Amino acid sequence: MKFNADEIASVLRSEIENFKGELETTEVGRVLEVGDGIARCYGLSGAMAGELVEFENGVNGVVFNLEESSVGLIILGDYLEIEEGDTVKSTGKLLSVPVGEALLGRVVDPLGNPLDGKGPIVTDQTWLLETAAPGVIDRKPVTEPLQTGIKAVDSMTPIGRGQRELIIGDRKTGKTAVALDTIINQKGKDVICVYVGCGQRDSAIAGVAEVLREHGALEYTIIVSASASDPAPLQYYAPYAGAAMCEYFMAQGKHTLVVYDDLSKQAQAYRQLSLLMRRPPGREAYPGDVFYAHSRLLERAAKLSDENGGGSMTALPIIETLEGEVSAYIPTNVISITDGQIYLEPDLFNALIRPAINVGISVSRVGGNAQTKAMKKVAGGLKLDLASFRELEAFAQLGTELDKATQKRLDRGYTMVELLKQPQFDPLSVTDQVIVIHAGTKGYLDGVPVDQLKEVEQELRAFMNDEKSEVVEALDGGNAWNDDVTSMLDSALDEFRIRIKERIESAEAVGV
Repeated sequence: MKFNADEIASVLRSEIENFKGELETTEVGRVLEVGDGIARCYGLSGAMAGELVEFENGVNGVVFNLEESSVGLIILGDYLEIEEGDTVKSTGKLLSVPVGEALLGRVVDPLGNPLDGKGPIVTDQTWLLETAAPGVIDRKPVTEPLQTGIKAVDSMTPIGRGQRELIIGDRKTGKTAVALDTIINQKGKDVICVYVGCGQRDSAIAGVAEVLREHGALEYTIIVSASASDPAPLQYYAPYAGAAMCEYFMAQGKHTLVVYDDLSKQAQAYRQLSLLMRRPPGREAYPGDVFYAHSRLLERAAKLSDENGGGSMTALPIIETLEGEVSAYIPTNVISITDGQIYLEPDLFNALIRPAINVGISVSRVGGNAQTKAMKKVAGGLKLDLASFRELEAFAQLGTELDKATQKRLDRGYTMVELLKQPQFDPLSVTDQVIVIHAGTKGYLDGVPVDQLKEVEQELRAFMNDEKSEVVEALDGGNAWNDDVTSMLDSALDEFRIRIKERIESAEAVGV
């Protein structure tokens, strides 16, 4: 085979002419000390706060502290493999996580790595872990309800799309149960959910995944897991990763819900990192900017204006209190950032009133704006009625004789408390809630023994859906409420009351 010298020369000439020398420079430093998930490094003088760096063994880190002669790094991985003297180079990038439809139904760590053994997550989309919250002009008021399916929440502390509603209470009072019921209730409502397990037991997060799978909710949910056994950096970044995954969908005009379970553990992880970095401690040894850590996270929840696609991100942060101490540092911080709180009380939980929501302390600062027309009408005075019932109940315990009107109010209060109880993982539609609450507040269930109310409530829902479907249709998912609808509902409830009254009287007669 002969080579043509002219052809070779022309190829070489064109290659030389088209050659462009590219000089790649990378800033490289050396590890001075390492331990407990952090490292101190010398030589990265041009590093940015929050910049991603890479150690020589491939483990990533994030610039956390910028000091005069060194840089403090958070290690995102196994810090035991990093030794003093190892090189570390800057990447010029900020920390980001994979996002997109591929994550739905998956359990991932805060860096987007799969933990469920279902293979790699194939997506070319990424989103910055920390982004600026939408500005005032980019938002619109919260007016669209996000139904939890829980009677006590939707009637008295309603949540709207784009709201931040805190769930607060002692351990083992049902905080996660309220959040999971809300996720399960989004089935078929075109809401993408993200559950962030931060500092929880591995078994607890596995239990959450199993519950969501059983109820068909995992297919529209992403679970971000940073368990108690994971290093503090992953626990600290987990909520931001969850927010980033939601923001991607919100930017596309979709509705999202994110649950941070819980931010007390995230604050403790941040305190650990800050103390290791020798940042000055403040109240309860937390760093001075722990408020900013939570506010920049929760402010990302928003209802975007129509010009920005109209998407929303609703946040349900969870805070664990110690012996009901709502006035501690972290609880008061998060209460001041959020648009209301659902307070769960151990005494109510132990008295089998579940969900154990304390109506007096719980509040939604969005209020009736996030309720349907029918729910607003039937539940308008419910909170005040329950508050006056609690006072009346305390007065009745003194053993004084009560007149008929007072006794009637007391009995009605016991009826409403029983009606607002709800089993776990059994969310109700808005129509069912409206019917049950209207029946209770207007006295249609007066005279029914308290121990039979749960059974009677189920009968009422079945009666309305099976025999009075025209009333259910007229309510239009709770959006319709006028004189015609009210009269139809009242006549149906009258018929049901007569049926139940006859049954109770005949049962009593048999008992006699």
